[in-house]
Amino acid sequence: MAPIAVGDVIPDGTLAYFDDQDQLQSVSVHSLAAGKKAVLFAVPGAFTPTCSMKHVPGFIEKADELKSKGVEEILCVSVNDPFVMKAWAKTYPDNKHVKFLADGSGTYTKALGVELDLSDKGLGIRSRRFALLVEDLKVKAANIESGGEFTVSSADDILKAL
Repeated sequence: MAPIAVGDVIPDGTLAYFDDQDQLQSVSVHSLAAGKKAVLFAVPGAFTPTCSMKHVPGFIEKADELKSKGVEEILCVSVNDPFVMKAWAKTYPDNKHVKFLADGSGTYTKALGVELDLSDKGLGIRSRRFALLVEDLKVKAANIESGGEFTVSSADDILKAL
């Protein structure tokens, strides 16, 4: 399947997260992004070096700037379980805007066509690193890395697309 591209409507899917009361919740991607300008970005894995030290911190640091340009939702997705995503989110105490969402079995990642096979590294099927700018569910910018690289999917790259 070809990866999601500019002009496509993002597929709906159900992702998991823990709310402020520590209750496990499921949420529809469409319910988060319909009628809004949103950034949906994904990382190959929680707690991995590039994801933890560059990709996520960039979106946290640039969140106010993204919001000032009309972005209402900043969604971080990873093929990890919601318990891992909850623990990872807690490592960013200054985060006020990035939602950490779990795609535990990679179903949403597959629907987007962005699977990354890291089985040779013992990590199984993960997501390629990417950042999508979405307006009312339609992709306006699709910055998809060829693998786990970090060359086109930063917060700065999304800001350039705004």
